[in-house]
Amino acid sequence: MSQARDHGGAPWPTGLFRNCVAGPGSSARTRAAARLAAGTPVLSVLIVLVVVLVDLLGGAGMIWLSLLVAGPALAATTSGPRGVFCVGLLAAVLGAALGMRDGVPGRELVAVLSALAAVTLASGLSGALRGRRERVLAAVRSVAEAAQHALLRPVPATVGPFQVAVRYSAAAAEARIGGDLYALLPTPYGVRLIVGDVRGKGLPAVSTAALVLGVFQEAAYDEPDLLAVVARIERSLARNLGTDDFVTAVVAGYPQAGHLEVVNCGHAPPLLVRASGGVVPVDPTHPAPPLGLSALTGETPSLQVLPFDDGDQLLLYTDGVTEARNHHREFYPLAEGLARHLCDEPARTLTALHDELLAHVGGRLHDDAALLLLHKPAVADPVVADPAVQDPAVSDPALPYPGVPHSAVPEPVAETGRDGCPGSVPPRGGMIRFAERVGEPADPGVPLGSFTPCGRNGGG
Repeated sequence: MSQARDHGGAPWPTGLFRNCVAGPGSSARTRAAARLAAGTPVLSVLIVLVVVLVDLLGGAGMIWLSLLVAGPALAATTSGPRGVFCVGLLAAVLGAALGMRDGVPGRELVAVLSALAAVTLASGLSGALRGRRERVLAAVRSVAEAAQHALLRPVPATVGPFQVAVRYSAAAAEARIGGDLYALLPTPYGVRLIVGDVRGKGLPAVSTAALVLGVFQEAAYDEPDLLAVVARIERSLARNLGTDDFVTAVVAGYPQAGHLEVVNCGHAPPLLVRASGGVVPVDPTHPAPPLGLSALTGETPSLQVLPFDDGDQLLLYTDGVTEARNHHREFYPLAEGLARHLCDEPARTLTALHDELLAHVGGRLHDDAALLLLHKPAVADPVVADPAVQDPAVSDPALPYPGVPHSAVPEPVAETGRDGCPGSVPPRGGMIRFAERVGEPADPGVPLGSFTPCGRNGGG
């Protein structure tokens, strides 16, 4: 996240002036002037100069001198105290000179200059407080970014057998996290994931989202049954949430190839896209209440098992997507949009879908929105070697010792051996066979441990 801009610095015109006059060869007085100019806002100075010019041309005296207070007042919105005081000092000096030139009575001129000094002091204080609030806001934004990485951890592009993409948008201005949550992780029981929506917004919703994600990440590794994972989240929320708080969520798992488990707790139904085409909502067979409310209704979630083959895709989302409206109060048609932008790359699909969603609402969402797309790519068939193409050394039936296992190692081309003996290295294309003569004695003509003139061991 980029830090907030320091408005107490110099705008670009004064920056150019500082670079021109404060070079390596400039004097100490010139460098001091450059530092003073660096804290002076150009627009406020121009306003003061315009007032002075109008007074010189019109000769109106007190009518225009009172407008000099606009300079330091405007400087407070873009500069720190140093810039405000510079503009106020410039306005006071020019105002006193113009007052004496126009013959303004001393009492009236003192009143104008006193008002200018008061406005300058108030504007300087305002600029100091604004700069402090900006620094605090920058720190809060950095903490929010750290909290986002801690709660909504980046999902890798590939998790287990799946290709994954996630898009998340917080509705609050300048926010990075909100009440929506998602997580996807490989476990000993297969890939498991959750997408949920916390009731409410702001810090209470973020705290609840952190609680749900923490319990899910622990239970997903410990519990072999997906319903047991949901039950642990339910028990934790029942102890920590208020009576009016709840979380809608879809918890899914891929325990074995071709089977997808889904538990829907009051959440929007996921969209299943078959490899053959068509977008189908996965409506729960037995609707269950949101997490945190099962004690009030007495109903428990049910487990759905869906076939999920190569080429299939599953889109999980929050209601910030389906409840997004345009200026005609029309909801965004998510299923139609998914069918339009569907491809084999989840990241490209969600990017096009998210851009179309923002265009539908006019550029800004009014609720948190999360999208998670799961794609099971087709696995290429394994390459089977052609049995007709065999190693000639292995398929050669004329082995020197039939029935004895051996290995073949290719060697570089050589007509004579490294020791100068012919035949120590076979000719091009030949193979050296190493055979273990089990139970055969060594050559009686060459004692064990002795060497032939070519360097070969005479033993077997």
